[in-house]
Amino acid sequence: MKKICVLTGAGMSAESGVKTFRDDDGLWENHEITEVATPEAFERNPELVLDFYNQRRRQLLEVKPNAAHLDLVRLEEKYDVQIITQNVDDLHERAGSSSVLHLHGELMKSRSVKHPHLIYNQKKDLNLGDLCENNSQLRPHIVWFGEAVPEMKNAIKLVSKADIIIIIGTSMQVYPAAGLIDYKKGESPVYFIDPKPSIKSSDSIEVIAKKASLGVHELVDRLL
Repeated sequence: MKKICVLTGAGMSAESGVKTFRDDDGLWENHEITEVATPEAFERNPELVLDFYNQRRRQLLEVKPNAAHLDLVRLEEKYDVQIITQNVDDLHERAGSSSVLHLHGELMKSRSVKHPHLIYNQKKDLNLGDLCENNSQLRPHIVWFGEAVPEMKNAIKLVSKADIIIIIGTSMQVYPAAGLIDYKKGESPVYFIDPKPSIKSSDSIEVIAKKASLGVHELVDRLL
């Protein structure tokens, strides 16, 4: 069974109504990145940071996987499919994808500040005073700016073994995730789906300049 590695970004979930994690103005829901998405921000104003992610978690509970998420599940009929997502939502899992690696963490989980291996499911709001089993404050299970991306090694392994690469809804210009494509097997074809693609088609890359729901459906039909 051939292996497909799918790399997804904000454009994958946009049609579900998930607000893109970083808009063109560099603000997230009127917050500077430095206010809500760095370790220093959490030390400086943990209540603000927790409230920001609580709002995003509530919003996520109100949306559903879109057609693109569901079409990727269809690929599992004939392929070994591994999804590597930069998104922190759980829409791939809710759609039914069986193997999902989250590069930047998961909004529906929390972890201990002092014992990062202690990770918990988190569907309710997360507040100051919510502690792990070792009595340490819990924080969002999110990779913030300035933090290491612990799943990169696993992502590199998956990309290097893939027979086909599909990139959906991401510019592939933000590192370290953008560097993943450098690890693909030389002969592996790459399909790049984005309504405003940041690259052009070449011998090894086919660009499908459509939004996720249309582009993914078209490509999945071809591959099946």
